Amino acid sequence: MNSSIAIRPCWSLLANKAEEKINALQAEIGQARQRLESLERSRQRVQAMYDDYRLKLNNSQIETQGMREAMNQRQFMTQLLTLMQRVSTDIQHTQNLLDSYKERLLEAERERIKMRTLADQNALAVQKNLNQKEQRHMDSLGVMQFNLKTET
Repeated sequence: MNSSIAIRPCWSLLANKAEEKINALQAEIGQARQRLESLERSRQRVQAMYDDYRLKLNNSQIETQGMREAMNQRQFMTQLLTLMQRVSTDIQHTQNLLDSYKERLLEAERERIKMRTLADQNALAVQKNLNQKEQRHMDSLGVMQFNLKTET
């Protein structure tokens, strides 16, 4: 009766592949976070520029400026608002991408845990089988030794 259990490397390979996927996703998350931070800084800079121009336009300096200069400032402020909206859209897109990466990371982590558990279960089954074989061998040696003692 040959009931040997073999070590199956497929579980370990699949667990390693899941770990590689996790590492790749973590790198993507890091890049997305950096992009998000960069976009936030850009939005703050544009907001500061807009606030500065708004203050200049509302101050008494407008009386000393010509009509053309005031219109140019208003047009520039409109462009800044458009740019802020675009940056906000990019921030939302990047945040959605980051959320997607996080969900994929959780799924990959679950997969890695599952594969690692299966690899561990296989290793335990192999060890149990080896222990049983060793125990049977020790039992047969003990019986042989007992039989030799009783014959003498």
